[in-house]
Amino acid sequence: MFHLRLAVKADLGLVNAMTQDAYQPWVSTLGGLPLPMTEDYAPCIARQEVWFVERTGEAVGVLVLAPADKHLTMLSLAVPPIYQGQGVGRWMLDAAEQMARTAARTELRLYTNPGMTRNIAIYQRAGFREIGQRPNPHRPGWMLVDMAKTVV
Repeated sequence: MFHLRLAVKADLGLVNAMTQDAYQPWVSTLGGLPLPMTEDYAPCIARQEVWFVERTGEAVGVLVLAPADKHLTMLSLAVPPIYQGQGVGRWMLDAAEQMARTAARTELRLYTNPGMTRNIAIYQRAGFREIGQRPNPHRPGWMLVDMAKTVV
């Protein structure tokens, strides 16, 4: 049903558009732009950290995964509203977990805004646990919730 495709330089506009669309509903809740909306994805694409989730040749989500020593960090999981509620996000979480296993990482991590309570609940149902909160280094006065899931 779904499959992953690595983003290439020519995909930058689509990555940005899908990310903006996916995170736009959070702007009013958070009182500002979520970090993924301000990210420069060109370096991430160059490092091969950006993946499209496609269904029948159509991009339905964007996944950004960065490697670390013992884990992968999910920097963004973006599903535009038109595709939400169709299992895309859950499939992306499973794919990220599989990618962590394939890369011999023992953990999948992410961080999110504490105001994104719906997303936090989704991550918890998928087996992530909160491992801490910290000030957002890019947004004075904002906090981040760090979450992790052990992969075996």
